[in-house]
Amino acid sequence: MNDDLPTHLVRDALQPIDTARLADPDDPGHPPRILLLYGSLRTRSYSRLVAEECARLLEHFGCEPRLFDPSGLPSVDTVEPSHPKVAELRELAIWSEGMVWVSPERHGAMTGLLKTQVDWLPLSDGAVRPTQGKTLAVLEVSGGSQSFNAVNQMRVLGRWMRMVVIPNQSSVPKAFAEFDEAGRMLPSSRYERIVDVMEELVKFTWLVRGRSDYLVDRYSERVESAEALSARVNQRAL
Repeated sequence: MNDDLPTHLVRDALQPIDTARLADPDDPGHPPRILLLYGSLRTRSYSRLVAEECARLLEHFGCEPRLFDPSGLPSVDTVEPSHPKVAELRELAIWSEGMVWVSPERHGAMTGLLKTQVDWLPLSDGAVRPTQGKTLAVLEVSGGSQSFNAVNQMRVLGRWMRMVVIPNQSSVPKAFAEFDEAGRMLPSSRYERIVDVMEELVKFTWLVRGRSDYLVDRYSERVESAEALSARVNQRAL
């Protein structure tokens, strides 16, 4: 992947992220870790091309992006989680502090491939919660007119996974007309919107990641923990 940003970007308008205004005093300090998922295995997959453009922008904004290749990922419940592709996806989810989901819209919905990737991520795995409290940006591509069905579905899914879904989003209609032969996105308001979304994702990730444990701390879970502790103490007293 060519990491250079397009020459058509207005460099003066592409401002660096002011991390001092966003980071928690106890922020770990490393570049924000962003996992990117896309929803098509076509040779010229426009969701993958958008994800690659997002990764370039994330690198520019000081992040460490990683794209997951869903080729060979089995359907949910057909194999054990130890399957190499499932294990790779889960490890990346745990590693990440934010995510980008890009899906084609197919029959008015996100693709099964994108949904399968998310379905392989558990809400909790012992004491580890691979998605809770992490940021999420959602984007979609379509072959026809602009639609927001897929991004709306992914928003619901992201909230279900207890993620912080950022306000901004992107929908790229007639995606076949938005890229050159090399797979780079052409200058347009569509591309500018993707820049907006990635910039906002980075800001929210800096704002949230050092505070996520406190932000997702819940009364009901504290009650459950207290009851479990009380039960263990009573059991030892017997």
